Amino acid sequence: MKEYVLPFRDFVVHPGLTVPIYIDNSLSVACIEAAMADSRRIVLTAQHSWNYPNSVDDIYDVGTIGDIAQVLRMPDGAIHAIVRTTGVVSLHDISVGRGLFTANVAGIECADDDETEQTTALRDRIAGNLQAMASSRKLKIEKLRNIIQNYPLPAFVDAVVQMADIDTDTAIAVLRATSWQKKLEILLEQVNLLAETAKIEDSINRRIHQQMESGRREAILQEKMRAIQKEMGEDADEMDAINMRRRIESAPLTPEVREKAMSEWRRMRSMAPMSNDAALLKAYLDELLAMPWAKTPPAKIDLGAARKTLDAQHSGMTPIKERILEHIAVMKKTGSNRGGILCFVGAPGVGKTSLCKSIAEALGRKYHRISLGGISDEAHFRGHRKTYIGAQPGRIMDALKRCHTNNPVIVLDEIDKMGRDWRGDPEAALLEIMDPEQNHAFRDHYLEVDFDLSNVVFIATANSLNLSGALKDRMEIIEIPGYSEENKVNIAREHLIARAAKDTGWNPANIEISDEALRHIIRNYTSEQGVRQLQRELTAILRRALLEHDGEDVATEFTVQKIDDLLSVRKSAGFSKRIGFGASI
Repeated sequence: MKEYVLPFRDFVVHPGLTVPIYIDNSLSVACIEAAMADSRRIVLTAQHSWNYPNSVDDIYDVGTIGDIAQVLRMPDGAIHAIVRTTGVVSLHDISVGRGLFTANVAGIECADDDETEQTTALRDRIAGNLQAMASSRKLKIEKLRNIIQNYPLPAFVDAVVQMADIDTDTAIAVLRATSWQKKLEILLEQVNLLAETAKIEDSINRRIHQQMESGRREAILQEKMRAIQKEMGEDADEMDAINMRRRIESAPLTPEVREKAMSEWRRMRSMAPMSNDAALLKAYLDELLAMPWAKTPPAKIDLGAARKTLDAQHSGMTPIKERILEHIAVMKKTGSNRGGILCFVGAPGVGKTSLCKSIAEALGRKYHRISLGGISDEAHFRGHRKTYIGAQPGRIMDALKRCHTNNPVIVLDEIDKMGRDWRGDPEAALLEIMDPEQNHAFRDHYLEVDFDLSNVVFIATANSLNLSGALKDRMEIIEIPGYSEENKVNIAREHLIARAAKDTGWNPANIEISDEALRHIIRNYTSEQGVRQLQRELTAILRRALLEHDGEDVATEFTVQKIDDLLSVRKSAGFSKRIGFGASI
């Protein structure tokens, strides 16, 4: 006959005790009521899960069986029950139905060795260890003496399990043991472990107390952490300092930078590890060592490959591409960035940024773009002093760190849209960055050491010539005119159609569009010098065609009439009304 099983969280009780139980879980209440109606016997066992268990694997297979002596029902539905435990049982064929656990039980007999010399000696040893650590574990000494002197062995074992906060797995092992000597041996091992832990805590607390007396009260938490780590055989802060010095010694720094780094490292070493100043210096050293101080050898320049790259990625623009190739040829001959800084000026969509990417690819260098639109703070370029809250290097230094090289191509995008206000003049800082006579020793306010920017290829872009005379003097202005209709057709044929197909998921082989149809889009649906609107219209055509064919890209010829049908909604003045936006109810 199966017995009802009542699971508990972190609760293991030994036989021979009268146990009061308070239950407010509906399933546990139902289990007690079912046991009362059946045999008034119930098995108390521990559970693995935090919440009420719902499977056989969630409970242990060992428990304590007992008789339900009394049940008191509370107005809120909870139950106070008293169970007299009688023995230890193992659970077999455990089943669960409607949330109630039942199992066949087999008794686990315990040898009658509670009066032997070995058992008595083990009990005395456990009692002595508990008394020794009573103060550090905050045990109530009067209650402890009462347990040691008056409790029978089953109650003594149960009290030690509860007072020493023994974990559930160990408590189950004690319950499963088949002799009192074995039970006490397991308990002694756990109590000894707790005693050693208490000694370590006492040692840590004494060390902290000595440090507090020497005037370091404000560092109590940090020193306790260090003391714990030292007891474990490691000191993370010390290792961090040692590793930082190794990084400084192995990094390819200039003598000036190495001297600065070692000076800041010695300051950091003298500070409390968890102080704000130490954290600031550690962040500073991390930034300093992250910079690409070693000179990066430039890739070998191949003018033929550069010409192929420019021709493949840009249709027409022959004079501009020839001027770029001249600039690259000078770089190949001189081995430096001589020849001035190029500034591409033109309307949006004429290919200024894509030209800069092509130059970086032709030179075999990393590419990074910095948008200057709306910048009015000089600190964007020079950085902040490291003592400021939230200080960081300027955007030029950040770009070099991200590129992991000191000779990338950096694009200063929309240079004509910089501003100025009470926080400083960013143009003055930019002039120093772009001037080859000054940028070999550029000093960022955060890093506080000189950095050589002469290996960086700077290229600027602008939408207009609304630039100061000083900026114009440091750059060679290359105006990019708007595309002719034929140029736009060629660009669409070579680049834009494939890009629109990729954006919309089309197979390019299913797109058939004539030059006449492209000219029709250019003349009737775009009015720009560049090709961005043309790109958007081509994408819109493909989206609309997908909608008509239920999301499938069937082979389609996009004739003039077809294009007008697809774009008629976009062309109409009442676009929002025709598709239902803004309609009143």
